[in-house]
Order: sequence, then C-alpha cells, then structure tokens
Amino acid sequence: MKVEQVQKLQPQLVDRFQAILEQDRLSHAYLFTGDFGSFEMAQLLSQSLFCTDKKGVWPCGTCRACRLIEEDEFSDVTVIRPVNQIIKTDRIRDLIQHFSQSGYEGSKQVFIVCDADRMHVNAANSLLKVIEEPQSEVHIFLLTADEQLVLPTIKSRAQQVHFPKNQDFLKEYLLQEGLLLQQANLLADFSQGFQEAQTLAQSSAFFDLARECEHFVTACLKVDPHVYLLVSRLVQETDDKEKQAQAFRLLELLFARSISLALGRDYLEHLVLAKQMWERNVSFQNSLEYMVLQLKNRR
Repeated sequence: MKVEQVQKLQPQLVDRFQAILEQDRLSHAYLFTGDFGSFEMAQLLSQSLFCTDKKGVWPCGTCRACRLIEEDEFSDVTVIRPVNQIIKTDRIRDLIQHFSQSGYEGSKQVFIVCDADRMHVNAANSLLKVIEEPQSEVHIFLLTADEQLVLPTIKSRAQQVHFPKNQDFLKEYLLQEGLLLQQANLLADFSQGFQEAQTLAQSSAFFDLARECEHFVTACLKVDPHVYLLVSRLVQETDDKEKQAQAFRLLELLFARSISLALGRDYLEHLVLAKQMWERNVSFQNSLEYMVLQLKNRR
C-alpha cells in the first residue's frame, strides 16, 4: 500500500496520522469507523511499523515487509475477518494468546479486525480485557462501517477515527473503471467503503438487482396496481441474506430520492418496518409484501 493511494481516499487523515507517527504517538487500540479507506489506512500504518526502507515516517511499499503485509502474508500482522457473517469467540481467544508472545519478525505485533461489529458479544468482551491492559508492542485496529453496532465499552477504550466517504473521488474512480454515469452515481451513493465499491463495480448481479429495485420503486411511487407482483421478481434476484441486505439498502436509497413526496416518505417509513421483520427472520418476500399491502390498504 502506497501512502499516495491512501491520500487520495483520505487526505486529511493521512496528514493527521503523519503527525502522530512523527511524534511516535501511535495508540495501541483504534476504532476506525465509516469504512472508506479504513482498511487501507490500517494496512499502511502496519507497514510503517515494519518497513525497512521508510521515507520519513511512511513505508516504501516495496520492501519485503511491505509486500507481505499488503498480501496478508506477514507473520506479525494478523487480519481477522468474519466467517459466515460472524467473528466467533474462539477466534478472538486464539488471537489473544498471541498477544503475550513476541513477534516472529521483531517485538511488534499488529491485529486488524475487519467488521468488528460482527464479533460475538463474548468475543468482544474477551478483546476488551486486552485493550484495557495494553502491551506496548501490540497495536489493534478495529474496523466497522457502523459504530452503533460496536459495544460501548469497546468504543470508550479505543481511539475513534471516522473515515467519511470521499464521494467525489469514488465517482471519478468508478467512471474511470468504465461504469456509465448512472451506474457510477448509484454505486457511489450505495457503497459504504472503497473495497465494496471495487467489488460491486465488477458484479453484473448487483446491477441486475439495482435495476429490479428501480422498477419496484417506480411502480410503488406510481401507485401501480400490480406492484405486489413485482416483489417476486426481487425475490428471484436475492437468493441469500447478503443480497437481501443489499436490496434493502438499495430500496432505502431509491425511496430517499423521493423524500419530498408524501408517498416516498410513507414507503421509507414502512421499509424500516419491513427490514425489522426480515431481521427477525420473517422471509424477505413476506416482509416486502406486507409493506406493499399496508400502504395499499391505506390508499
């Protein structure tokens, strides 16, 4: 990871961390919120700790340590990601065992926990004990798109840094990747992070789903008597929980564009209720059909 690349994503935060590194004040525990360039920053800071050919405080990006860290292959930088949408307690406990050991390459160790809000509550509590009793040679980066889902005790004990979406950069990047203007605008609004935008830009399935969501929202706002039947077309595009979650986010975004209309506001309100039903294990189809039926009965 090159500092120039991260600077394009978060120029102000690069300046902030440069001052921190120059003063040798890098904290032992950070909570990165917002998800736009947060992993890239955690990776860059990890490289700065191990790089053998630094340019000032920043890593060269090309030495052995820098290359291995970027490939998630460096022994003293551990990246933890959810498996089946959860980070289990055993995974964190295994991680904690490493905290008491010296690094393989040196005395430092770095742990990057992606989607930290998906840690099981027992896993988060186990990690909390380590954060409360920091070891000088260990640095922990907790990454989340939604800080509200992180335990308050974790938030209170880690240095919080927000990574706002760089909308202008993201739209320009997506256009350079060959997306049409309408696609780039939609994906720039939808994506919570740069990595998500990169992945979805290559996904024809995502744009198929977005097209069905647009048809559905248009029918809803036009009070199409057949809108109830369009739910089944959305169901065909959402055969797993991840795609269903994407559909709810897309619908929220699309209905929000008509928030000036009373009907648009009504659908947004009922969409929240439909998503809550879905989160309580009501089927995706039944949740949306209930939303449509409720509004149909009110007209």
